[in-house]
Amino acid sequence: MYRNCIKRLLDIVISLCGIILLSPVYLILALLVRRKLGTPVIFKQERPGRHEKIFYLYKFRSMTDERDDDGNLLPDEVRLTSFGKKLRSTSLDELPELFNILKGDMSLIGPRPLLVRYLPRYSESQRHRHDVRPGLTGLAQVNGRNAITWEQKFAYDVEYVNKLSFALDARIFMATVRAVLKREGISSDTSATMEEFMG
Repeated sequence: MYRNCIKRLLDIVISLCGIILLSPVYLILALLVRRKLGTPVIFKQERPGRHEKIFYLYKFRSMTDERDDDGNLLPDEVRLTSFGKKLRSTSLDELPELFNILKGDMSLIGPRPLLVRYLPRYSESQRHRHDVRPGLTGLAQVNGRNAITWEQKFAYDVEYVNKLSFALDARIFMATVRAVLKREGISSDTSATMEEFMG
């Protein structure tokens, strides 16, 4: 009952309330991003959702479009400005994902939606992370976020799918608030975000 009905209802109510209450924050952040990083203000990228259905994930832009002489984007570490780092460390760049939640592409709680090119690289067990809608936050995010290995992250994702319940979602939500306030696990030890998953 919770997995198939109540969870979605809560996602709609919470995301809609969040969008309305945070509308002044959206406006301020949009103006700051435009001024410091340029346009487009919203970063849009294809991600796999439930049952590996592709959707566009929305975030506030946190990197520049700096390129080398051949037109290739420079590494994340170079393009991620101090302003972008602040957006990420406070998770404010994630706020537009409330619209993804309202649309039904995502849930408030669930495995984070990763890159489309990772799909062929998952093991059979890891692929079960797509049995549910991806989330704004999840079990892996409150247990290390980008500071843990891919294997640990996927283990938490599959554990979440298997144990999904209201009590677990409530626990993850409260732990997320604590993690955001402490700004834990934003980067891995060797990258500005997270190293690429190679399978």
